[in-house]
Amino acid sequence: MPEVEDWRRALADAGELTAPITERILADHGDRGQRAIQAASEGRVKQYNDFTVVVGHEDEYVVEAGSCNCQDARYNLGPAESCWHAIAVDVAERVDAVDHHDMFYSEVRDFL
Repeated sequence: MPEVEDWRRALADAGELTAPITERILADHGDRGQRAIQAASEGRVKQYNDFTVVVGHEDEYVVEAGSCNCQDARYNLGPAESCWHAIAVDVAERVDAVDHHDMFYSEVRDFL
């Protein structure tokens, strides 16, 4: 999966979403890439002490080590593919757009 690594490396080096990097993400991931970029730019990637969470339109999704608990990742994607939540984490981490919370998500989730 060298193409995917290329945009991740380029984004880490640039520290911002440039037009060529954005085009590469969209070429590699289509609509999932678009949704990921939007979530990262809207501050919907949240890092807690225990999990990284992406806030979707209907629920929140836990992403750990590139794996997500969403239905798309579970049923529609192959092992080398990523859902938009996991892509959003990759993007947000590389452009310093992760919203950090010094608390445990497992505690916060009980209130939701």
